[in-house]
Amino acid sequence: MTGAITDGVPFGELPLAAGVDVLRLRLPEVELTALRARPTGDSRATALLVPGFTGSKEDHRVLLPLLAERGIDAWAISQRGQGDSQSLPRVSDYALDLLAGDVQEVVDLIGGPVHLLGHSFGGTVACAAAIADPARFRSLTLLCSGPHGWPGRKADIRARLLATGGTADLWSLDNPELAWALAQGEDPGLDPEAQFHRLRSAATSTAQLIAAIDILADPTDVTAALAATGLPVLVAHGEHDDIAWPQSWQRRTAEQVSGQYAVLPGAAHSPNLETPEATADLLAGFWTSVTD
Repeated sequence: MTGAITDGVPFGELPLAAGVDVLRLRLPEVELTALRARPTGDSRATALLVPGFTGSKEDHRVLLPLLAERGIDAWAISQRGQGDSQSLPRVSDYALDLLAGDVQEVVDLIGGPVHLLGHSFGGTVACAAAIADPARFRSLTLLCSGPHGWPGRKADIRARLLATGGTADLWSLDNPELAWALAQGEDPGLDPEAQFHRLRSAATSTAQLIAAIDILADPTDVTAALAATGLPVLVAHGEHDDIAWPQSWQRRTAEQVSGQYAVLPGAAHSPNLETPEATADLLAGFWTSVTD
């Protein structure tokens, strides 16, 4: 398989803004799906956005056109095993170095170096990609993401997934009555967001989720290695973000890598969806300030 960018089709029925392209990225070992929004004038910077645990490129569907309005050539991918990107069968197919390698190969395909953003678990992947080869990147942004995990993290979700033998997805496990109604051919009246979450959960690889949980439980602190890259770093999170990493860890990471630190008012763990205008302003300002 050689690298190529081809037209794709929308995943689900969530609306996409005019000017957002749906693409397929054929990498040497796997095919990923992507969204791209291009500025109408000259591009001030190119950015690649990586989604988090249980996420997909659609998490950035609102943010991308706002970045394009600010002069950013903005790309978002679904990682292998997420949504409508290609899935592979084994947990070992989703090792951190392979996920980071996918990010590096995407950069080679779209043309780098780029500004890299990782949201939540995507920040863990983005860190690994930047540490392994900082020359591919102009900067790193950690959005609602921290420097390391801890043993036993999400162990309850891991056990639930394993108990099903891969026959049930997280949405169905979390919404058993709705899942039963759908299995009976009933219409439980899901709103468009819930319909999309159900679709994405059903399409997401269980092996990918288990691998991600294992990665998130790793207590290895990457802060020193990230500082050694010399890349400009922005650490940002919502003011109400208390879901994935302690805010104090995120602030300390920014300090230890001599990076920028920002708190987005009114947002929680997904500023890309909760306060997209303010998030776009922050990101575009940072990226253009550190672009040669």
